[in-house]
Amino acid sequence: MESGSDTTKPSSMTARQEKWFASILESLERETGKTLDQWVAIAKTCPETKPAKRKAWFKEVHGIGTNRASVILGKAFPETAHWAEPDNLRDTLWADAGARAVLEAVEAAVAELPGLVSAQRKGFTAFSREFQFASARPVKGGTVRLGLAVEPTADPRLQPPKNEGWSERLKAVLALAAAAEVDASVGALLRQAWERS
Repeated sequence: MESGSDTTKPSSMTARQEKWFASILESLERETGKTLDQWVAIAKTCPETKPAKRKAWFKEVHGIGTNRASVILGKAFPETAHWAEPDNLRDTLWADAGARAVLEAVEAAVAELPGLVSAQRKGFTAFSREFQFASARPVKGGTVRLGLAVEPTADPRLQPPKNEGWSERLKAVLALAAAAEVDASVGALLRQAWERS
């Protein structure tokens, strides 16, 4: 791995995610013939300005897949990386006071789970151990969609996910309208999901 390349790595990754991230960096030069720094220089010539379009450009013009493109673009344009400035992402995403109170209740419910890794993403807050076991996403009106790595049959309140944008491992969603709804039964669902991660 090149010196200085660790600046592209988010600090809120599970051990498994760190291993994956390292493998992307380690194989980059061997499989593409260019170092990370060389790819960063190429990225800075990209005519696109939006992250998704930059990734598409990398694939179309250079044959670089999404994962590698994300790492390269994260170093070339750290301000646009999905892990950039997690506090700002959090404040922007969770601006609604009611939704933020629900998030804080979920965070309190998982706080004592061993090996917990919490990561802020652009559209949701993720909770992982080895794998992601839960995610919370605010929706209009102050409600929160809580994704869980359990089957929808685990509780009558659960629904199947609908284009949530988080891990496909999260098989069920619970809509939460208030912090008080994060009760012992939701805590039990979170623990069940954690146990499967």
